[in-house]
Amino acid sequence: MPYNLKRYYGRGHLHFLTFSCYRRLPLLKTSHERNAFVEALGEIRERYNFSLVGYVVMSNHVHLLISETAKGTPSVVLKVLKQRVSRDLRENWGHASVGQSRVAFTKGNENLPSFWQPRFYDFNVWSEKKVREKLEYMHASPIAKKLVEHPKDWPWSSWSFYVNGEPGLVAIDPFGG
Repeated sequence: MPYNLKRYYGRGHLHFLTFSCYRRLPLLKTSHERNAFVEALGEIRERYNFSLVGYVVMSNHVHLLISETAKGTPSVVLKVLKQRVSRDLRENWGHASVGQSRVAFTKGNENLPSFWQPRFYDFNVWSEKKVREKLEYMHASPIAKKLVEHPKDWPWSSWSFYVNGEPGLVAIDPFGG
């Protein structure tokens, strides 16, 4: 990820965020881990009052399409979300959440210094065309990674909301474009 990445906030755009687990390891591999992520996403969404337009949770990375919020930038929202998920999953893996940056995660036989890669990719989405493009990209990810044959079989995304009007695992704020 480029170190000179610039973030543009305060323009009323949606933000397409992509962030990865540490070294792109499959730390969200199980349904329990993905469900824990989605549950935290819903709670952070309510606390920070941002619109969640789309998402997909993969085994080693996540894509979100969110609005800005008066309570903080997408950077702040993502920091809180990542901390919450890593704390919850660390506790599930049997490790205390004390001194999170000092205590290694242990997953299987691996000791990991953190759960997430430290940075994230942020793309401002300002047009209806780009919103559709990003939603289609997200919803196709489980197929591209050969996890399922059809997006309907991957419940950790906003696909079912847009195609069938079903609520899914977390509420979606529809893009009206």
